[in-house]
Order: sequence, then structure tokens, then C-alpha cells
Amino acid sequence: MELTGKVIDVLEEEKGNGRNGEWRKQSFVIETQEQYPKKVCAVAWGDKIDSFNIKKGEELTAKINIESREYNGKWYTDVKIWAVERGGSQGSTSSAGAPSSGAYQSQAPMGQGMSGPQDAPPPSEDDELPF
Repeated sequence: MELTGKVIDVLEEEKGNGRNGEWRKQSFVIETQEQYPKKVCAVAWGDKIDSFNIKKGEELTAKINIESREYNGKWYTDVKIWAVERGGSQGSTSSAGAPSSGAYQSQAPMGQGMSGPQDAPPPSEDDELPF
């Protein structure tokens, strides 16, 4: 999937130790640029934090994976960044194609639990996504 927008916040890097050794992650809040903008908090892990070098205020397309997991009867969802593209394919950290014009795309529908505000207007015929 792809998430295109402006980085509106860069959270502090987190570090820790797990059963597989040391880990580090950093979260970035990206606001889509569509008729009804959405804010999405996405995470980069390990060495990708340094290689992506994401800065507050820049516009980019993040290649993401969304995954949910269950722990003690509750479900948790992660949005993980695996590649970043800036300004088309120039300066890209990914060899994938140019960014799409949509805010985010998926080959499969989004899962349950990803709904937006209840007072959001209904989608028009021109919208790319069904929600």
C-alpha cells in the first residue's frame, strides 16, 4: 500500500531490548492531502530510520504494510513503513514506480476497525475509496 501526504509530526525515537536483541523505532504522523484529510501514524524500524531521514514538513509517499495482531484478547494494528519516495522517483529509497495520485491504495479492502469519524460526509462518485 501507499500513503501519500505531508509529515506533520516526528515523534521521539524509542529503544528497547527484546528476545531478539536491541530494537528501535520512530513514529511519523502523515496527513493525507485529499478532500477530507486523514492523519495516519506510521512507524519505521531499525536502520530504516536513518536511511529514510524523514523530516517534519516534507511531502512524501510511504510504502506501508498494515498488520494487526491479538494480545490478551485485544487487537493492535501497526502501520509499518518499508520504503519512502520523495518528489516522484527522484531521490527515492525504493525502486518501485512513481507515487500514485491517491492518498493511499490497496490491492485488498481495508480491515474492520479502520473507520473514520461518524460525522464524515458520505463518499461521492468521484472518490477512489468506498469509505
